[in-house]
Amino acid sequence: MRKVLLLVIAGLLGLNMAEAKDKEVAVITTKFGDMVIEFYDKEAPNHVKNFKKLAASGFYDGTTFHRVIPEFMIQGGDPNSKDNDRSNDGPGGPGYSINAEFSNIHHDRGIVSMARSADPNSAGSQFFIVVKDSRFLDNKYTVFGKIIAGMTVADKIVNVKRDERDNPYAKVDMKVKIMSYDEYLASQKSK
Repeated sequence: MRKVLLLVIAGLLGLNMAEAKDKEVAVITTKFGDMVIEFYDKEAPNHVKNFKKLAASGFYDGTTFHRVIPEFMIQGGDPNSKDNDRSNDGPGGPGYSINAEFSNIHHDRGIVSMARSADPNSAGSQFFIVVKDSRFLDNKYTVFGKIIAGMTVADKIVNVKRDERDNPYAKVDMKVKIMSYDEYLASQKSK
């Protein structure tokens, strides 16, 4: 059964079986469930490398989705969101930034893109998941992945009660783990 599921996923992603087993994904775990990110290594290699590095170090664990805007997106990855001071959520990062890697990929539902300040080359750790097509963001923000499983989780997060800054009243913490597709499928089988 696992091999069949892997073949189906590989086929949908245009991969052969060997590529699917070796291809890495990120699994974002929240109280609402898991979201799985497929990376766009060719289109945004530096952003993918940065996200994987931060995830592997545990940087994202305990951060929250601190900005949720219905009919638009959910944003997370700010280390300031780990504490209980909601007023400091939003401007935090890893202490460095990476240059933009714009591509021809549209900001359609499920796209994962890097958040930044007004400077296109200011992305660091914060990212957002588009819940509704938002092509006005194209060539302004770096797309580095897509949700391939768990968009219903993003839909739940985007609809939580929030304050005037779009910060959820009840924290939506995350834990991010990098693994192969094969490991992900095996973890689902054991559930």
